[in-house]
Amino acid sequence: MSNPWIAIGALTLVSIIIPVSMTVVSALLRPSVPEQGKTAVYESGEVPTGDTRIRFNIQYYMVALLFVVFDIETVLIFPWTVIYRDGVQQFGMAQVLVPMLVFIGVLVVGLAWAWRNGAVQWVASDRANEPGQTAD
Repeated sequence: MSNPWIAIGALTLVSIIIPVSMTVVSALLRPSVPEQGKTAVYESGEVPTGDTRIRFNIQYYMVALLFVVFDIETVLIFPWTVIYRDGVQQFGMAQVLVPMLVFIGVLVVGLAWAWRNGAVQWVASDRANEPGQTAD
């Protein structure tokens, strides 16, 4: 009988050796052409003006994070309904609904917390309130 850990170890070893060897071979074979243009910041072929590192409003990230959380909730609810469609007769209404209601309850509490802390309230930046700025 063969030990399954030998296969796992061999697969792990191969998964480490192949990328490392490819990196080493490509580093040895590629041409080295130092050029100032390679280190410049690329902005659609345009010469960058000003500082390329700007601060984004955290609201973009909060809205995206909330979208991902509630998108995953939707993705989990659809299969749950299909799986337990016939489970009501087999397991009973309480055993089928209680886990999903707890799941939705946790998400509602999270949404209430985010709402209370202003995560879903859009706040205009100071730059948008400067004179001469127009709202499109």
